[in-house]
Amino acid sequence: MKKVTIGVFGASRGMTMIEQTLGNPDAALVAICDKHVPLLDKCRKVAADKGIKVALFERFDDFFQCDMDAVVLANYASEHAPFAIRLLDSGRHVMSEVLTCSTLSEAVGLVEAVERSGKVYMYAENYCYFNTTFEMRQRYRRGDIGELMHAEGEYIHDCSSIWPQITYGERNHWRNTLYSTFYCTHSLGPILFSSGLRPVKVIGIETRNMPFMRALGTKAGTAGMEIVQLENGAMVKSIHGGLKREPGSINYQMYGSKGSMETDRWDGGNLHVYIEGERNCVGEHVKYVPEFTIKDAAGAGHGGGDFFTTYYFIRQVLGDEEARKNSIDVYTAVDMCLPGILAYRSIVNGNAPQKVPNLRNTGERDACRGDTFCTVPEIAGSMFVPNNIYDTEEIPDSVYEMVREKWVKGLPG
Repeated sequence: MKKVTIGVFGASRGMTMIEQTLGNPDAALVAICDKHVPLLDKCRKVAADKGIKVALFERFDDFFQCDMDAVVLANYASEHAPFAIRLLDSGRHVMSEVLTCSTLSEAVGLVEAVERSGKVYMYAENYCYFNTTFEMRQRYRRGDIGELMHAEGEYIHDCSSIWPQITYGERNHWRNTLYSTFYCTHSLGPILFSSGLRPVKVIGIETRNMPFMRALGTKAGTAGMEIVQLENGAMVKSIHGGLKREPGSINYQMYGSKGSMETDRWDGGNLHVYIEGERNCVGEHVKYVPEFTIKDAAGAGHGGGDFFTTYYFIRQVLGDEEARKNSIDVYTAVDMCLPGILAYRSIVNGNAPQKVPNLRNTGERDACRGDTFCTVPEIAGSMFVPNNIYDTEEIPDSVYEMVREKWVKGLPG
């Protein structure tokens, strides 16, 4: 059987996908692109250790010309959609790292590129594939806890200690220009993936920018929250950002009409399930460690999730129907991302509720087609908004010089 030939754009976060592809018998890694030459040198060695020669490129346009069936987008998180659209239109399958899009306009363009190309698009929201979150999906789809009434997703990760290593002292690095609710799919994604329900309305709330992050080069609110209403009337609280907690918190809760499920806030890998019996408020609580549906995922990055995203993408390209059912398609992907975009619009507008469009419906797309609201000037154009609604004072160049020096010397933030 012919192997799927794969290229990876972005060799930092993409290293995980590179290693997963090299270990997959159904795939052949053929090309890698990154602007940072030392990362390409590392990729050359990783491939050589496997006895494989891979084409390496510093420029995307050169990489684009390479003969490959599929591409993994692991470039900057604010730039995925334009590259995905170009690749889909060229006849390539695409797996996109977090996040899918930066604007409503990009979301429409991406959905329509997938539809006209007929190619596989998969969103690599790896937090949906933990042993716990995937088990929640299976149990909810079986009806174990009844109809969802409320859910909570929490992704608390204070990146201040590694900020020099992930922003390099670049003033316009995407992490410095993002807003508080942008990176929402680690917290919201598993709830939507498990329930299969679509968001219809969102309200955004954020903390103020904290001095410890401003001193590293970002003005954004340090944590953001989306209060989301789903199509069945259920409520979701999605919170994420750099709050002070070590270790960080990755936690999910689902409350249904017949019971509840939640992950273990302090002891990862456990799932708590309560199922009510015939009498109200009387039922059984169990705590257990769900097994991975594919045992090869044990030990893979991000709680096994990095295995499943790459595995299901490759299998889906090969026509595996089970892989398609377990993958995140473009419609669900934009459902996961749009609440974060619109939550910041809510914040800018005094926390006013925002309708979440259903881009499956062609009739709802035109209102979004020219909507470039975001905090990146090159993308937003006339719809640009700053990523801090409280403080417009510029951060001095000396801050970025200091952060860059820490990056060069390998020092923490």
